[in-house]
Amino acid sequence: MNTELILKNALNVLNEKKARELKAVKVDELTALTDYFIFATATSNTHVRSLADEVDFKLSEIGFPPKHIEGKATGWLLLDFDTVIVHVFTAENREFYALDQMWADGEKLDLTTILDNSLED
Repeated sequence: MNTELILKNALNVLNEKKARELKAVKVDELTALTDYFIFATATSNTHVRSLADEVDFKLSEIGFPPKHIEGKATGWLLLDFDTVIVHVFTAENREFYALDQMWADGEKLDLTTILDNSLED
């Protein structure tokens, strides 16, 4: 299914590019917005852009371009893949906006079963 492929590839790209505090939360029973949120912390604004650009590039390459990208000039970039929304923050913005806490009722995924450094299905 496309959702799992998007989720797996986005997480692996972020992991390979040294995103910190990587987290995926299943929120399909809490909101109609999406099925999953991915949260990642970058070390700088440049790293935020680099992580988001790489996720955009790799997923577009396999046929899943983002439907929308928000926040190009900030320390928080959002990539909307419809059923998966990727949030890439600086540490300061992640702490300030506290989306992890806002969606704490969602099901936190065990990333050890997803992260395999493979960009294939």
